Formats: sequence, structure tokens, C-alpha cells
Amino acid sequence: MTAPLLDVKDLIVEYPGKGFRAKPFRVLKEVSLDILPGETVGLVGESGSGKTTLGRAALGLAPVTGGSIFFDGKDISHLNRAQRRALSSEIQVVFQDPYSSLNPSMTIEQILTEPLTVAGVASAEAKKRVRELLDQVGLPSDARARLPREFSGGQRQRVAIARALALSPRLIVCDEPVSALDLSTQARVLDLFIEIQERTGVAYLFVTHDLAVVRHISHRVSVMFRGEIVETGDGDRVTSRPEHPYTQRLFMAAPVPDPDKQEERRAARREFLAAEAAAESAQAADAA
Repeated sequence: MTAPLLDVKDLIVEYPGKGFRAKPFRVLKEVSLDILPGETVGLVGESGSGKTTLGRAALGLAPVTGGSIFFDGKDISHLNRAQRRALSSEIQVVFQDPYSSLNPSMTIEQILTEPLTVAGVASAEAKKRVRELLDQVGLPSDARARLPREFSGGQRQRVAIARALALSPRLIVCDEPVSALDLSTQARVLDLFIEIQERTGVAYLFVTHDLAVVRHISHRVSVMFRGEIVETGDGDRVTSRPEHPYTQRLFMAAPVPDPDKQEERRAARREFLAAEAAAESAQAADAA
């Protein structure tokens, strides 16, 4: 079997509590997850579930309190700044907001050249690479001289994807990369992610709250609830026939384009929530 490219084992992330002698707040509770080379694993959950924290921990942006994170067989849980910088050519990120993730005072060429220059790529070679990157993400070559404000949201996210691809990484952490875009633009950007993966073999950790998005792009899906993975499996199975009650709630909360089916789903969700509430009341009564 192929060894995982990213292997998260029993990961714990805690932040200091607020107030004197307050206990630390545990965001991730012994979370395990792995990603194979060239694979997309969708990590889905509501706001506050801990999914973004897991991505940040893989990037070295969140403290690892316990457990471990392995990349290509090497423990990267507690790298120093120099070691993390050296790893940046292997692991990159695409953030949620294309409006704030790009420096508004820099041209697109400057934005895309910056990581190449830091990596020691010569100026002429960097400019050639910028042209290749713009072609990969479907932007015209004359985009190099323009500022981010001259582009739409979808185009800015394409620039962000090009920046992430600049050093030819093996893994990209995608943190809600389409949630700030309209539906038609979302579809085009998701197709771009898939096309790039087929061409380059890059792996994705795709963090989102939207089951429809992970269904479109993911090979496997993990569902996170209150800092724990509650369900993992094949992308089609988890997003169409979920087994865990929390995943079922997410499924029934997802909108569908057909008004009749949408009403059926809303009715089913109301019944499901009522049944859950009744079961919880019965458990509380038994405990009393």
C-alpha cells in the first residue's frame, strides 16, 4: 500500500484559557487523519468544529500539544522557523478570502515572484515561471502587470492558487477556498483544483463547511464535530448516505436546487431534530 503523504496521529491542540488559573481550551481531541499522494481529503464541519485548526497545525500555525504530524514519513509537529520555511516548498496553502490574502499594493507578477525569489530562483527563471503559472490557472499573460483590485473574486482566487503552486508543492491546504465566491465561480474554481491535481499530482486537504463542495472534489471525507472526527469514508458515501447523526444533520441542512426536494429535506430535518431532542430528554430523565 502507498504510504501517506500527510499522517496526523492522535493530534491534540490546546489554547490557554481566559482568566487566572483557567484551564486550557482543547480545540482538537486526539484527531487522526491521513492523505495519500495525489489524493483529496475533504474535512467538513460547522464553524467552531476545529477543522481550520487542523489545517493550521499542519502548516505550523497552531500549537501541537499532543500527538504528531508526519509529512512524507518525517515528524513535522514541532519544527523551528527555519525548518518550517524549508518545508514551504512542499506544503502550501490557499486561504478563504481572495480579497485579503493578496497584497493590494503589489502587481500579480510581484506576488507570484516573491516565493520564487525567497527560494533563490533567478529573476529571469522566475518571470518564466510566472507566465507558466498564469497559464495553468487560466489567466492571460498581461495579468502580470495588474493589481489585485482589477480582478474579480474568482480571478483573485486563481492568483492565490497560482501563488500556492509556484514552488511545485506536494500538498496544499485549502482553507474554505471557495466560500467567499458565488456559486457559478465556485464550480469553475473547483474544476480548476481538479484539473491541476490531475496534471501535477498534488494532494489537497480541503477544509470546508459545505457537503456539496466536498462531494464535488474529494476522494475521501472526514467529518469533524467539536474537535473530533466522527465519520470518515469514501466521498460519495459520506456525502450521500451519511451514518453519523451529526453528518446526517449537515446533509439535511444542505440546500438543493429543486423546491419540492428542498421542502422534503426540510421536513425530514425537522423530524430528525425532533426525534433527537426526544431521545436526549429521555436520556436526561433516565439519568435523573
